[in-house]
Amino acid sequence: MKKFDSIQSYNSNTSSVVTIGTFDGVHIGHRKIIDNLTEQAAATGLNSVILTFFPHPRMVLQKDVSIKLLNTIKERTDILSETGLDHLIVHPFTKDFSRLTAIEFVRDVLVNQLKTKKIIIGYDHRFGRNRTADINDLIEFGKTFDFEVEQISAEALNDVAISSTKIRNALHNDGDVAKANSYLGYEYTIEGTVIVGKGLGRTIQFPTANIAVKESYKLIPKDGVYLVSATLNSEKVYGMTNIGQNPTVSDEDTKKIETYFFDFDADLYGKEIELHFLKRLRNEVKFESVAALKEQLTKDKLQSLDLIKAYHNA
Repeated sequence: MKKFDSIQSYNSNTSSVVTIGTFDGVHIGHRKIIDNLTEQAAATGLNSVILTFFPHPRMVLQKDVSIKLLNTIKERTDILSETGLDHLIVHPFTKDFSRLTAIEFVRDVLVNQLKTKKIIIGYDHRFGRNRTADINDLIEFGKTFDFEVEQISAEALNDVAISSTKIRNALHNDGDVAKANSYLGYEYTIEGTVIVGKGLGRTIQFPTANIAVKESYKLIPKDGVYLVSATLNSEKVYGMTNIGQNPTVSDEDTKKIETYFFDFDADLYGKEIELHFLKRLRNEVKFESVAALKEQLTKDKLQSLDLIKAYHNA
């Protein structure tokens, strides 16, 4: 798969089958649309192209800084690269771009730049300045500019919308990563840099890697304790991640992501780590003492080791 950072940088002499969307999460509902796209492109000898945007339009037009996404652009790109897609265009979404009229978007982007022969799009898709054009307008443009329009059914779109909503709710409201993973078709991940913490975990034999996530828009699961895995020094390692304020030993309000890895004691400071979330163990709790916290962490570890055995025996 080739990735392009703008519509203008895309260059191919081959015509294309195109779909447009955010594809946040690239979950099992999205996969059906992408599979359809790649299969049709392969059958007709055309390029399969996804046009997506960043920042999210709501971040630009509504100044919605509270919006949380399931994937960073890097994560979304990595996942899409495994789908058989030929080309991914991540176009910068700006106010100027949003002011393109429907005819300008179709003529200049879809036809002249992407050489679209077929577009697969939702029946409720709207486009052009102030989103005034709809699927019927697109079909008429197709007749003028000689491209076909395939509508994604309401049922299929509902599957996509419901899956996205369910995934976000499962992670944000419940911390139910197992349910989220079932809709994603893969393990939910968080990637960040290991930073220096206070070192309190080491004093109770549970040293943690404190992970800072750069992207403020990345959805972080609900506060609590989770079973996770990561690849460290080319080896798969399991551990427990606490998301929250760590109230037993800290009075700070800052949310932290702290991971204790089992049977691993190398220096990780400054390294990039990708955490895979497997199961929620419990809520974050303020214990009466550090000794009580250590006792609970020991129980959490035993529970985690049992779960890991179950995963390997499944």
